[in-house]
Amino acid sequence: MRTVVFDLDGTLADTSGDLIAAANVCFRDMGYGDVLSVEKDAGVALRGGRRMLTEGLSRLEVLDEATVTKYYPILLEAYGGAIATHTVIYDGAMEAVETLKSRGYGVGICTNKPEALAGQLLNALGVREAFGALVGADTLPVRKPDPLPLQETARRLNGDPAQTLLVGDSDTDRNTARAAGVPSVLVTFGPSGEDMAALEPEALLHDYAALPQVVTALIGQNTN
Repeated sequence: MRTVVFDLDGTLADTSGDLIAAANVCFRDMGYGDVLSVEKDAGVALRGGRRMLTEGLSRLEVLDEATVTKYYPILLEAYGGAIATHTVIYDGAMEAVETLKSRGYGVGICTNKPEALAGQLLNALGVREAFGALVGADTLPVRKPDPLPLQETARRLNGDPAQTLLVGDSDTDRNTARAAGVPSVLVTFGPSGEDMAALEPEALLHDYAALPQVVTALIGQNTN
């Protein structure tokens, strides 16, 4: 079976609002107030919790790795407590997922969000059952850009890891696909969309309506 694997944050859904809110819980606890904003820092948010803490503390000129380590679990707890307040699925994403499934492709998610939080978010959005596999940052001993999580996602879909495609929104996703020797499709409608062309993926995606055609062009039709 050929498979299509999606990143989550910034690819299937814009999660930046809830991530930034969780980071600001930490900064307020430190006594600094809200340091990050959705308008300026959505791209930072989609790089994950540690990156947000690092960016905020650097901006305040008080960066200390011990503080990042201390507050990371606090950030995760805050995020888990309000995980889908502002998050929205990108237009057309789930329609594309259902079209791919109807054409016989296995469809899963490979994310650097902790697996439990990823599952919680997908359930809150009402779309968990649409995906046949979910591999998170802590599912395996390694995370993206190591190719193993992508390959494991394909295997859990009963697919061939050599006949998969990764849809993502970052250099991490591009490098993951490259390391696995498979194509990547990078979306241009996320916060860092203007930077995607420079990563030279096999395809850029401006609208989810085009994804099924792109998938067929890059990895062929499913014949199983």
